Amino acid sequence: MNALALTNLVPGPNALEMAVHLGYCRAGWLGLLLGGVAFMVPAASISLLLAVGYVQWGSLPAVEAVFYGINPVIVAIVLFSAYRLGKSSFKNIAMAVLGTGCLAAALLGGNEAIILLGAGAAGMLLHLLPHIPGGLAAGVWMMGPLNEEMPEKLFKLWLFFLKVGALLFGSGMVLFAFIQRDVVNRFGWLSQQELIDAIAVGQMSPGPVSSSATFIGYLVAGLPGALLATLGIITPSFLIVSFLSKILPVLQRSKLVQAFLNGVTAGVVALIVSVGIALMRTAISDIWSLLIFLGACAARLFTKIDTIWLVLVGAVLGFLLQGV
Repeated sequence: MNALALTNLVPGPNALEMAVHLGYCRAGWLGLLLGGVAFMVPAASISLLLAVGYVQWGSLPAVEAVFYGINPVIVAIVLFSAYRLGKSSFKNIAMAVLGTGCLAAALLGGNEAIILLGAGAAGMLLHLLPHIPGGLAAGVWMMGPLNEEMPEKLFKLWLFFLKVGALLFGSGMVLFAFIQRDVVNRFGWLSQQELIDAIAVGQMSPGPVSSSATFIGYLVAGLPGALLATLGIITPSFLIVSFLSKILPVLQRSKLVQAFLNGVTAGVVALIVSVGIALMRTAISDIWSLLIFLGACAARLFTKIDTIWLVLVGAVLGFLLQGV
């Protein structure tokens, strides 16, 4: 329970941090390393194989037809994750207003890191001064301009995923908000369609959503990119758990820390919704894709069906509807 509490109090992929912490509790520093590596390697390896297949055969008609059906399902999964998180997190009007402000900032192109940290600061302000409305803070380092030479590109790729791993609060879906802004819109390393496909791979493969970093890294810069993206996103988890495992009781007792995380959660929900809206423009292109999207939404709302089955049903429908 202490390990679970720790993963919810700090940034980084929660599932990976849980494995790292349990490894540390079981066998010290060596256990910390082995627990994290053993947890991440299978998922990253599967994502790498899927990335290789995607690059080789992703443009074939049959594959395009499959993703035609999968993409609306992915949008439904993204939006439902925001709904589920928001339902349990927006416990008062202040948090709902904060979440709405974060969504507006995200849709207007605000930096995701600033939105999350600003939301956390606003949560602390609302806790300390309940009669004064909080606002969004600003101030986080930004990445420099892209140099298209491969060594520089690899360094930027590693640095980007290192930043994401250090700022990834709440749902793993927030990963795609960072990717949407920088990898797709700012750097132009991926297209919007490739981002949707990367999310689909993350849902289809076992392991944490953060293993999608391996897939994306391969699309951007081949095998070196896959390895560096994976290392970048997992490294902060090892460092964070190493330093914070000793002060867990203090963090758990701090109401100010809890207020910060409540604010961050509002930002997380907003970012997930903004990703869903952005993906919808590409994934839903006609009446059939709209119907698949609505059907997936209904399935997530009213049943307990696992996401992998929704993805597979979407794949079959896409294959049949495209007449391949």
